[in-house]
Amino acid sequence: MTEQGAAAVTTAAARTKGLRKVYRGTVAVDNVDLEVPTGAVLGMLGPNGSGKTTTIRMLLGLVTPTAGEVELLGQRMPDGAALALPEVGALVEGPGFYPFLSGRENLLRFAAAEPLLASADIPNAVGTALERVGLTGAAGRRFRGYSLGMKQRLGLAAALLVPRKFVVLDEPTNGLDPAGTREIRTIIADLHAAGTTVLVSSHLLTEVEATCTHVAVLNQGTVVAQGELSTLLEAGSANLLVSTPEVTLAVDALREQRVPARPVPEGVRVDLTATTAPAVVEVLVRAGVPVHEVRRQRTGLEDLFARLTEDTATAELAELDPLVTEEAR
Repeated sequence: MTEQGAAAVTTAAARTKGLRKVYRGTVAVDNVDLEVPTGAVLGMLGPNGSGKTTTIRMLLGLVTPTAGEVELLGQRMPDGAALALPEVGALVEGPGFYPFLSGRENLLRFAAAEPLLASADIPNAVGTALERVGLTGAAGRRFRGYSLGMKQRLGLAAALLVPRKFVVLDEPTNGLDPAGTREIRTIIADLHAAGTTVLVSSHLLTEVEATCTHVAVLNQGTVVAQGELSTLLEAGSANLLVSTPEVTLAVDALREQRVPARPVPEGVRVDLTATTAPAVVEVLVRAGVPVHEVRRQRTGLEDLFARLTEDTATAELAELDPLVTEEAR
C-alpha cells in the first residue's frame, strides 16, 4: 500500500448496519454489518448465493433493504442517492448496452448522462476511457459482436468515465483472458494509488489476494469475517507443514490425538490452534512417523476462505447434532 493510500484509510466510504433482505420468504442477506474504509481496496468474497451481489445492490440504492441501514459516501441510502451516486462508478452483474450501437456510441450515451461531465469534455473522456480498458481498436464495432470479455471492458469504461471517489466492481474479470485480468489488476492498483475506494466482488481468490488491502467474507447471507487482509491472514496462520513419506500414518496419528491435520501435496498440514509444534512432533515420533522437515506455514487466502465458510457450515450442523460436528472434524 502506498503512503497516500495508508493515510486515506481512516473513515468509512460505505457501511451497512443490520442489513437484511428477504425475497418471498427467502433470506438473501441477514444482519450484515459491513464497513468499507476510505481509500481501501476491499475484496468481497463468498460462495455462490452468499448475498454478495444483493448486498452491493442495496449499497448502491438499486434494491430497498427489508431492514437495516446503508450509508454511502456519508449519505443515507437510498434517500441520498442523488448526492452520492455521481461520485460512484459501478459495474454490477454485467454491463447493459444497446446491442445495435458500437462501443463508442454506447459510451457516448453514458457520458451524456454523467452529471459531473461537461458536454465539451465528453469526446475526450470517452476516448480516454476506451484506451484505459484496451478497447480503442474495437470502439467502432457493434456491441452485439463483442465477446464477454470485451463487454466487461466496456462496462468498466462506463464506470470510469470521470474520476470517482468510490468504484464498485462485481466480478470485473468475468470472461477475461489472463492478459485482461492483469490489466484489471493494474487499473485497480491505479485507482488505489489515486486514493479511490474500490469494492471488488470476485471468486478469484488469487486476484483478491494480489490487489486488495481489506477483505469481507460472506457466507449464507451474513458476514463471517472482515478486516485488513494482512491481519486476517496472520490470525489464521497457525499452521505447521510436516514433510514425511508416511502421510496417511501421520494424519491418522494426529487425528487420534484430536489434532486437525490433512494431507497436502507437500506432506501434512497441521492446525496449531489448539496445540504446539513440539507437541505435534512428539505425537508423530511416538507413532513411528519419519519426520523429514517441519516448518510453520503462512495461511493463504484460499485456506482462510475455506476455513471461514466451512466453520460456518459446521457450526450450523452442531446446533442440530453435536455428533455430526465431531464427524466433520
